[in-house]
Amino acid sequence: MNKFRIGLIGLGGMAQEHIRWMNEENMYQFVAVSDVNGEAVARVGDQLGIEDSKRYADFHHLIEDPDVDAVISITPNNVHADIISACLQAGKPFLAEKPFTRVFEEAVPLLEQYERQPVPAMIGFTYRYTPAFRYARELVRTGKLGTIRHFSIQYLQGFGVPSEQVPYMWRYNKAITGTGTLGDLGSHMIDMARFLFGEFEEITAQLHTIIPERRDPVTGAMAQIEVDDFASFQARMTGDIMGVFQTSRNAFGSGNQHEVSIYGDFGTAHASTLDPDRLIWIREEEPGQLSRTTMEVPEHCKVKQYADFAAVLRGAPADGVPGFMDGYRNQEVLDAVIRASEARAAVELPN
Repeated sequence: MNKFRIGLIGLGGMAQEHIRWMNEENMYQFVAVSDVNGEAVARVGDQLGIEDSKRYADFHHLIEDPDVDAVISITPNNVHADIISACLQAGKPFLAEKPFTRVFEEAVPLLEQYERQPVPAMIGFTYRYTPAFRYARELVRTGKLGTIRHFSIQYLQGFGVPSEQVPYMWRYNKAITGTGTLGDLGSHMIDMARFLFGEFEEITAQLHTIIPERRDPVTGAMAQIEVDDFASFQARMTGDIMGVFQTSRNAFGSGNQHEVSIYGDFGTAHASTLDPDRLIWIREEEPGQLSRTTMEVPEHCKVKQYADFAAVLRGAPADGVPGFMDGYRNQEVLDAVIRASEARAAVELPN
């Protein structure tokens, strides 16, 4: 079987994870790389055996390269929209990192462009591929939990706690990132809610900056933080399912703790990245007798993101693939969270 020829844009730390994931599938061949950092281009180009003529400083040249079948974009938020737009213009399939764009205003013209000329696409909501979350979705969709009444989702990291003395970086620069933990971690929570339950209808929210300044490693001075590092919001979803969300980079002791609790009439399910191959299921097996069982996730729920991306490229996307519209809807909800926080009022989402 011929492998898909990949052009990789953005060669920072996360690029190595994507390279590893693609290599595990044995369906991809790297043929071009691009980054504004020349040292990174040289280093990763050597690592992947990319010829010199396919090492680009300008991502437009990579996207236009006829030897590139599909583009993988692993970049900071401020270039997401430009890269997606260039892929749409060139008719080039792509996988782009989340959040979809830096701000919602950048997403609107992309939707117009996509409606004129759609291309196969995936947005990097990787937690759809956590087996426990996929099993939770199966329990919801098959009615094993009964009618879903409410849920909670949290995504906690200890990345930014004061004792870590994390310096000022692009993730704290509003001009580059748009939002802080909301767009970085909160976008995953929003996607998980949509993946499990459907669309958002109404939101109330509060955004906060716990650590107001951090030391700039370039100047040595303290830099003001203009983006959130804590976000909480409540939502009413399709079918009057109520949800509570929180995310923080200042949760001491949390490494990468993304989890969901789902409450239905017949049972409760808990799933977490801390135990990705198991799910806790609470249900009534006998009248008045509750059973709390840690379930092993079945093999059919262990799907890999890049196996699904290959199916997208073949023109046969699987159910639940996070596509272009999932990215757009996600950005729409992020914008509603911001507006709800600023207005201190409920914000309704478009139907």
